[in-house]
Amino acid sequence: MKALLLVVIWVAGGATESRAAEPVKTELHVFHTTTLTDEQFLTGVREGEPATIAGELRLPAAANARRVPAVILVHGSEGPNARDARWSRELNDLGIATFLLDSFTGRGIVSTVSEQNRLGELTMINDAYRALDLLSRHPRIDGTRIGILGGSRGGVVALYASLTRFQRMHAPPDTAFAIYLSYYPPCPKTYIDDEDVAARPIRIFHGTADDVAPIEQCRAYVERLRQAGHDVELAEYAGAHHGFDNPAVLLTRVAEGQAGASPCALYEQPAGRIVNRDTGLPFTRADRCLKGRRTVGYDAAASARAAAAVKAILQRAFGIESVP
Repeated sequence: MKALLLVVIWVAGGATESRAAEPVKTELHVFHTTTLTDEQFLTGVREGEPATIAGELRLPAAANARRVPAVILVHGSEGPNARDARWSRELNDLGIATFLLDSFTGRGIVSTVSEQNRLGELTMINDAYRALDLLSRHPRIDGTRIGILGGSRGGVVALYASLTRFQRMHAPPDTAFAIYLSYYPPCPKTYIDDEDVAARPIRIFHGTADDVAPIEQCRAYVERLRQAGHDVELAEYAGAHHGFDNPAVLLTRVAEGQAGASPCALYEQPAGRIVNRDTGLPFTRADRCLKGRRTVGYDAAASARAAAAVKAILQRAFGIESVP
């Protein structure tokens, strides 16, 4: 896949550690993708409405001498924000390149927080596969060491990009993510063949107080994957809410709605059709299970613990020595 535009600048790292003080090379890549509905994605349609999106590649200074591992960062419903910028800095400090994928701006979207139907979650998986293809061809990136990390909507992408069925239908040939890192993903949907995932590590980080994406549903999915023999782990952070690692959410905020709604329980049957288990009808954004009070909030302690875990996981997965 050929990038349409490439802009290169040099910036100095702002952290205090010695490696972060070295210059970081930044490249802005603009590339083609397609906008698919979730139904189109699930039924294997490859061509939808053409779209041109972008991503920011940040290469640590070591990339001038050798190929380095990389992590694709996938934003949530608010679009790229301070959380993603922090991950770029911290992973660059470890000698890992980062590619901040922006699925919104090129499509004229600012946010999907109040209008999730503006862009299907699954079309962002397709975007991530296109980004993987781009990075795997980059002369400074080790194509065998590319991971994916996202939170909330981005966490859905990072988790379900692992499905073999999705990779077979939409991923470029001869490419693969080395590791899947998902923060507080909603796990209400049971997709066809969703226990058939890539033979790579899957790591989920979730708060026990999350009422936007209840952890119980992810626990159930993780258990199914474990029973199928996959390398999957769920890290739980007591009392942490949705968005617990986003420093921009300094105070817990509540979205008002109809109280008492239960979490959605959804399944795909037949292919491409998502059904609400409670009603037996096709799922819509108007379903009662989406109503209710929802809490989000930053948790400094949980964020720090999860970040330390992610860094250790990536260092092991990519064979990186610890930074003094």
